[in-house]
Amino acid sequence: MTQRLDTHTFQTVVAHTPLISLDLIVENAEGQVLLGQRLNKPAQGYWFVPGGRVLKDETLATAFARLTKEELGVELQLSDAALIGPFEHFYDDNFSGDDFTTHYVVLGYRLKLDVPLTHLPKEQHGHYQWFDVATLLNTDDVHRHTKLYFL
Repeated sequence: MTQRLDTHTFQTVVAHTPLISLDLIVENAEGQVLLGQRLNKPAQGYWFVPGGRVLKDETLATAFARLTKEELGVELQLSDAALIGPFEHFYDDNFSGDDFTTHYVVLGYRLKLDVPLTHLPKEQHGHYQWFDVATLLNTDDVHRHTKLYFL
């Protein structure tokens, strides 16, 4: 059974271990990429792809279904996406402050989905926008870890 950790325990984990996460590189029919403006640390205020961490005892398939439901408002299966590879994300801050770093080992998954921006959840991202790849690569407030998916 998967469960979320209490804040203190999660701080200890983040301070001492890498986290495993899935990033969702969502493309619409026009080839534009979905980005959300992050509300939380790390990468707060930056445009970033949707995604999230894998929970303890959660399979990648279950995590993918959960994260697509939480981040995109529609539950998809791992078979709906293509793995584009592993990535590493390093941040100078963490979800609770600036007193320790965050390290993610990220599995990037590309998928096609036309979803109305007004239907997207607002827990992690305050605003959403479809970006052309050339535009996102040349926009200062698109996070560098997001840009690496397209280089």
